[in-house]
Amino acid sequence: MGRYLTMLLLLMLLVQHFGNCEGNQIPHHAPPMQFTQVQYNATVYENSAAKTYVGHPVKMGIYITNPLWDIRYKIISGDSENLFKAEEYVLGNFCFLRIRTKGGNTAILNREVKDHYMLTVKAVEKNTNAETRTKVRVQVLDTNDLRPLFSPTSYSVSLPENTAIRTSIARVSATDADIGTNGEFYYSFKERTDVFAIHPTSGVIVLTGRLDYSDTKRYEMEILAVDRGLKLYGSSGISSMAKLTVHVEQANEYAPVITAVTVTPSESDKDPTYAVVTVEDNDQGPNGEIASLNIVAGDPLQQFRTVRSVPGGKEYRIKAIGPIDWESHPFGYNLTLQAKDKGNPPQFSSVKVVHVTSPLFKSGPVRFEKEVYRAEISEFAPPNTPVIMVKALPSYPHLKYIFKNTPGKVKFNLNTHTGLITTSEPIKAQYSSHFELEVVTSDRRASAKVLIKVLGMNSNPPEFTQTSYKASFDENVPIGTSVMRVSAKDPDEGENGYVTYSIANLNPLPFVIDHFSGVISTSEGLDYELMPRLYNLRIRASDWGIPYRREVEVPVTIILNNLNDNIPLFEKINCEGTIPRDLGVGEQITTVSAIDADELQLVRYQIESGNELDLFSLNPNSGVLSLKQSLTDGLGAKISFHSLKITATDGENFAKPLYINITVAASRKPVNLQCEETGVAKMLAEKLLQANKLHSRGEVEDVFFDTHSVNLHAPQFRSTLPSSIEVREDQPVDSSIILMNATDLDTGFNGKLVYVISGGNEDSSFVVDMESGMLKILSPLDREVKDKYTLNITVYDLGIPQKSAWHLLDVRILDANDNPPEFLQDSYFVEVSENKELNSEIIQIEATDKDLGANREVKYSLLTDTDKFTINAVTGVVKVVGVLDREEQHVYFLKIEARDQPTEEPQLFSTVILKVSIEDVNDNPPKFIPSNYHVKIREDLPEGTIITWLEAYDPDLGQSGQVRYSLLDSGDGTFDVDKLSGAIRIVQRLDYEKKQLYNLTVRAKDKGKPISLSSTCYVEVEVVDVNENLHPPRFSVFADKGFIKEDAPVGSSVMTVSAYDEDTGRDGEIRYSIRDGSGIGVFRIDEEKGIIETADRLDRETTSHYWLTVYATDQGVVPLSSFIEIYIEVGDVNDNAPQTTEPVYYPEVMENSPKDVSVIQIEAFDPDSSSSEKLTYKITSGNPQGFFSINPKTGLITTTSRKLDREQQGEHILEVTVTDNGIPAKSTVARVIVKVLDENDNKPQFLQKFYKIRLPERGKPERERTARREPIYRVIAADKDEGPNAEISYSIEDGDEHGKFFIEPKTGVVSSKKFSAAREYDILSIKAVDNGRPQKSSTTRLHIEWIPKPVPPTEPIYFEEAFFSFTVMESDPVAHMIGVISVEPLGTPLWFDITGGNYDSRFDVDKGTGTIIVARPLDAEEKSNYNLTVEATDGTRSISTQTVLLSERSVRRQKLCNPALT
Repeated sequence: MGRYLTMLLLLMLLVQHFGNCEGNQIPHHAPPMQFTQVQYNATVYENSAAKTYVGHPVKMGIYITNPLWDIRYKIISGDSENLFKAEEYVLGNFCFLRIRTKGGNTAILNREVKDHYMLTVKAVEKNTNAETRTKVRVQVLDTNDLRPLFSPTSYSVSLPENTAIRTSIARVSATDADIGTNGEFYYSFKERTDVFAIHPTSGVIVLTGRLDYSDTKRYEMEILAVDRGLKLYGSSGISSMAKLTVHVEQANEYAPVITAVTVTPSESDKDPTYAVVTVEDNDQGPNGEIASLNIVAGDPLQQFRTVRSVPGGKEYRIKAIGPIDWESHPFGYNLTLQAKDKGNPPQFSSVKVVHVTSPLFKSGPVRFEKEVYRAEISEFAPPNTPVIMVKALPSYPHLKYIFKNTPGKVKFNLNTHTGLITTSEPIKAQYSSHFELEVVTSDRRASAKVLIKVLGMNSNPPEFTQTSYKASFDENVPIGTSVMRVSAKDPDEGENGYVTYSIANLNPLPFVIDHFSGVISTSEGLDYELMPRLYNLRIRASDWGIPYRREVEVPVTIILNNLNDNIPLFEKINCEGTIPRDLGVGEQITTVSAIDADELQLVRYQIESGNELDLFSLNPNSGVLSLKQSLTDGLGAKISFHSLKITATDGENFAKPLYINITVAASRKPVNLQCEETGVAKMLAEKLLQANKLHSRGEVEDVFFDTHSVNLHAPQFRSTLPSSIEVREDQPVDSSIILMNATDLDTGFNGKLVYVISGGNEDSSFVVDMESGMLKILSPLDREVKDKYTLNITVYDLGIPQKSAWHLLDVRILDANDNPPEFLQDSYFVEVSENKELNSEIIQIEATDKDLGANREVKYSLLTDTDKFTINAVTGVVKVVGVLDREEQHVYFLKIEARDQPTEEPQLFSTVILKVSIEDVNDNPPKFIPSNYHVKIREDLPEGTIITWLEAYDPDLGQSGQVRYSLLDSGDGTFDVDKLSGAIRIVQRLDYEKKQLYNLTVRAKDKGKPISLSSTCYVEVEVVDVNENLHPPRFSVFADKGFIKEDAPVGSSVMTVSAYDEDTGRDGEIRYSIRDGSGIGVFRIDEEKGIIETADRLDRETTSHYWLTVYATDQGVVPLSSFIEIYIEVGDVNDNAPQTTEPVYYPEVMENSPKDVSVIQIEAFDPDSSSSEKLTYKITSGNPQGFFSINPKTGLITTTSRKLDREQQGEHILEVTVTDNGIPAKSTVARVIVKVLDENDNKPQFLQKFYKIRLPERGKPERERTARREPIYRVIAADKDEGPNAEISYSIEDGDEHGKFFIEPKTGVVSSKKFSAAREYDILSIKAVDNGRPQKSSTTRLHIEWIPKPVPPTEPIYFEEAFFSFTVMESDPVAHMIGVISVEPLGTPLWFDITGGNYDSRFDVDKGTGTIIVARPLDAEEKSNYNLTVEATDGTRSISTQTVLLSERSVRRQKLCNPALT
């Protein structure tokens, strides 16, 4: 190691003193020769003189790692013109590569021809011919040897006269083949103009004044491109010139304006015009002509076109291109029009929207809700019954509904306003069961079909074929004889038209009728004489309809024909009596009377016998028997007894004879004749009376016949029905209002009622349920449209003929809050001056509410969050309450709410926008943006250049916002400002050397009336020095060398560098700086004087030399610089003590070693070059007994004749001092820790020669086999050796004849399965053997005395502390006492055991005393803390505690390793 260091130091010394590249041989371990970079960049100016070295930003060359190298450089490619030469220069440990231009060569460098060269340089080491290569890229730098050139040289541009100021109107372009500053040039106008300005570098020409076609139509200007090098190099070089012509054109100032009038074409127009559009343009000439009018939106299908009314005219017509799809756009089309004029550039009008209305829908696309409506109507429906309501949407006020001419419409009415179809008369299904109506709107553009189905009801009663029937028949016909047949028809359908017959008479009659055929027949025998001869029947025809049968009755008269079926019967028979003889002729004797019930003809009487003498006369008609001949004379006188047989006949039948026996008496007595009464008259009278009763009954029934089936009673509304009701207008449709119930005393259909509204319901708001009479709402009510109805509610019965009654019901509509307040205008607008006084009124907003009462009370509020305005909640007056500033906000859109104030219902509201436009007041002076200006400009800018544009903003409007600029301080006439555009121009040449800063004061003034406002700003113009710095500083040499001793204090001067600069002023002031090299931070340089000083302590042994790259930089605007490479060598002084290779040595040696056994070689070296290999070694501490010796020259430590004993001292700490030969000498101390290795020269030693313990007796267990081994004691032996030599194994040699004792071989714990009685003894012989070679051993005896179990003490036992904590060192030997576990009360015989936490049995507790000792060697790295559970028992009770043992490492070795610990 020392030899290697010596060679390294020798090499460094050789490099320091080596001055050229020569040498004889190259060491094998030297690194290969190579350039610091594979490619370098270098520069050289074009047209450079001969022998000009190229500049390069870094060192070019090779570091010399072998002092014997001799290096040569050569350009081998890239220099075909033979312009360059490579040279070498050696300084310190570096061989520089230098490239220069050759002398005497006609070829010169021209950047415009070739701007770089890529040279390949080869380095050759002459001794070994080793080669390496690098590339050098030589960039040819530009010099200002060319002038700018315009391309093209003339420009022309046309401008409208209204072109805005600051508009870029053209750009000129020139080029200069030079680069960098040399290629820079300025544009300027040859003669000054205030109308235009040109940017000096970009060539953009800007308009700075107003153009006026009438004043100047053309401008011609000459533009110069002047090379900036003219000023830099002070030459009067030539500039280039171009011409610019500006043509002023009349401005297209006005955009076209569209006005349009929509036209509704007639249907007969084949090429309809939908709108007439006029386009006006106020410009003159072509600018005022209209180029086109286009539809730009609203016509996606391109169905419309615009056509000029006359060629070249300004009127257009909108026409259709083809058929128009009105169906998809029923509202029509919103066509967006835009016009373009012929100006250049053209102006476009604002867009104009024209609405083309669909001819199908004048008021919009009205359509019925349904194409077909279907309804049903009952035959019972009275006139004015609602059928269905048709509706067309959208609903327009002028919209009316009408029936198209269709059959059947006469049966119905149509409310033209509401579309409600009602019946005009009762509808009979028998005439037509279906109606098809067509309803159209009044414009006949929308139609719908209405299909009405008539529901067949039992509306028709049966109708007899005759109004009355009459028939006759003979008496005494057989029962069941048909008398006659009646027939009735019913036009209703089904069972409603199915007819059955019955006899409606209340009293029984001798007739029956067939219910189905109508045939009337007799039900009993009939006798003319005994029964009525005339029968009036009521035949009832009934249908089977529902809900009631309809019945009709017809009178039927049946006459009983009389037959001669009765013989006359005498009232009196068997007459006997007397008559006087002198009865006069002609006198009446008696009257015979016969009664014939037939009453067909008069009864005639005759004397059949007994009047042969013709004495008596019998009147055949009256039955008067009188005397015909006198009895006093003649034959009659002779006979005094006469028996007359008298009979009566009705012409066919003869009565039973009547005998009258007359005795003629001579006395003058009256005729006395006695007869037997037959009772015929009474019987006949009774029959007649009965017949009369029947007749009279028939008359009653006839009267009843007139009243039974006739609809006698009209319906009547209940008397409690009100005449007036109230209904809220928000009552929902179909809700019930009132039950209009009526009654009818009739029954059946005569009492069946139907209801209808027959008047007062013109707007179809109500409907009454036909069946129930419940009045309901049919369509929404609106009190604001109509607030009262007088409804005529009519009730009809279904009798025939129908009877009706009506009731007038006033319906008053109560107000509901269903109308929000409505503003009088859709929006409001007001103009307010921005200086309006606070709390002044600006407008009153008014809203009305059509509702009543609180519902129409309106309160106003502002929804817009503003602190500028308020509104009076009651009056709607808007006031200004905040300061207005038009410039802050020129318009306010205030959202105003009007809300009604109902007490119980939800409030309704509406909103309106109030647009408040703030009128301008000239209250703002122009404001400069920014408030002040700072401009930097180059001193060589041409005159006329705009240095900045002033920007003043006046937020006022009109003339109040028009700003004019002026210069209050023009900087000695160097600048002026354009009053319109605010452009500040240079008007005089600038010179940085004369004046570097101008403070201009500019005023901006508006043209407000009556007072104009103004403001000022400051423009600070900083003139920037242009780069006239032509020459960089120059060092006389490109590299230099310095020397300094390593013990030189900080701030010591090393050397001075110096550069010179041909420029003057700041451009010639030089500042020095160190920017590169290994010595940055170690050295510093005075930036003005160039003195290099040390900035840090030097150490030659660390760094023997430094490279610095020192720059010299001038103070020009664009500073130039050059650099020099400085090599500084550091001189050596003896300032380093020798250094060992290790701070601490750890050798090992066996104990009992013989003399001169090598322990360790101490190696040291000294960085100082003068002390190398001149070191001495000496043991100066730790060897008082002379166990070791050291070679003073080599540093080898060996053993002496004194024997080492590890057990006596296992470690020896030596201090070795190494000293150099310097003046003064320096030394260092190294520590050597010698570890003595162990030999097995010690046998194990038990801690006691014999152990005696007393243990409580152990009882015999129930089952001997279950007896467990229990630890009873632990014997411990210690061995002074270490390692295997100290590893001890235990065994029982004697005393265990019964095999009841055991010992753990490693720990020495003796356990037993033996059960022992008190006062028994056991003596065991135990052997301890180490693991060394050869093995060593020793023995001991263990005496065990078994004692009776102690009597439990009265006092409890307890540990003195809750837990115990002890510290143990890992170096503590076996048997070292650590601590005692103490138990109270004292004097109590106890036995102690470690029952847990005793890892690897490292510790033991004394059975009787509780003393804890080290049982086996400790290792803190293996385990540093133990948590032991120690148990104490008195033989009957046990207690336990935790004992924490912390094992600490020995710090001795650490201290030896780290001396600072001492």
